[in-house]
Amino acid sequence: MRHIGIIGGGVIGLCSAYYLDKAGYKVTVFDQNTLTDGCSFGNAGMIVPSHIIPLAQPGMMAKGLRMLLRSTSPFYIKPRLSADLLRWGWLFYKHSTPGHVERAIPALRDISLLSKKLYQELARTDGLSFGWQEDGLLMLYKTAAAEHEMAEEAEVANRAGIEARQLSGVQVQDLEPDARVDVRGAVYYPGDAHLNPGQFIRSLVAYLKNRGVALLENQSVSGFGRSGSRITSVRTVSAEHSIDEVVMAAGAWSPSLMRLLGISLPLQGGKGYSFMLRNQRPNIRVPAIMLEARATATPMGADLRFAGTLEVAGTDLSVNMNRVRGIVNSIQNYYPDLPAQLPEVSKVWSGLRPCSPDGLPYIGRVSGFENLTLATGHGMMGVSLGPASGKLVADCLDNRTPAMELGPFNPDRFR
Repeated sequence: MRHIGIIGGGVIGLCSAYYLDKAGYKVTVFDQNTLTDGCSFGNAGMIVPSHIIPLAQPGMMAKGLRMLLRSTSPFYIKPRLSADLLRWGWLFYKHSTPGHVERAIPALRDISLLSKKLYQELARTDGLSFGWQEDGLLMLYKTAAAEHEMAEEAEVANRAGIEARQLSGVQVQDLEPDARVDVRGAVYYPGDAHLNPGQFIRSLVAYLKNRGVALLENQSVSGFGRSGSRITSVRTVSAEHSIDEVVMAAGAWSPSLMRLLGISLPLQGGKGYSFMLRNQRPNIRVPAIMLEARATATPMGADLRFAGTLEVAGTDLSVNMNRVRGIVNSIQNYYPDLPAQLPEVSKVWSGLRPCSPDGLPYIGRVSGFENLTLATGHGMMGVSLGPASGKLVADCLDNRTPAMELGPFNPDRFR
């Protein structure tokens, strides 16, 4: 039985473990922390086939530069002397074109729809429970400019086969009978869904343990054994583990680990924050993105999670309360009756989304190695794309025809 070593115990690594175990492989997952401490755990929990436009799009770089001096801005690139950041920024700029967006849309659509289908299967699987709900997504806006922007995005989505409906403020309120919503309108994506990401990770960890998958926590990877183009072992702080295949799914830490193998991977950590209102009454029914604020609101049972910001700041996980204040200040602009108080810093979760420079994940075999597969770079859509990514990884290692075309996600596309 071939032994697969997966580096990274976030949602991508755990979903890869699930589908590889299902395919009959021996699987070991290595993580530098505990498995309930990663980027996936505090995620907004949105499953978003609606998100077919990549982060690298016209105007995004200029928008980030305009926001550099605003301490509460939702998008921020931390200035620092870094060759990796400069390269990433240049590649991001090169791909922020209409042509790139047009090419990326079908790829993001297909992997998102595949992931939703797989989530529906997982929700029916004995032993897995994670609050799966198919209530759609509201893109809330307050200004005429945002209304125009959202109308264009809705048109793009409908052309791509993703249903989008433009709603008035009154129609939005009809969908939210329990909480007052103060908006000009919204675009509603009925095909989106949501889940509780903490429950999903805990449930998946318990399921994999019960299946005999080895989950090695607090085991930082320090190196690899090699024989020519083949990786023979994974070295951790406490042991050396022989393996037959390596799956690199270490999120924002993937570049430093790939560097140990002589590969430069363009990827930056995009820090985000979230906090929870417990037993919230009134609560909202439909997950929402507050467009101008770039903040999200997701009902999770009786609780309500707010999340937001994209701070490109390497692997720094420190909490910048000015950013959190920006999320808090936005809430009552959209939901006037919800209590919006700045939480204590200890109640704020922070995580790093691994952002590729073109807004597309890296999924597939890495050239120059017989047995290395990459699965990272999902940006803010790691939870949304987790099952599809895990299934595609398993297809690659099992030498099956992948469930979809992997060309747009080629790990070698910047080499």
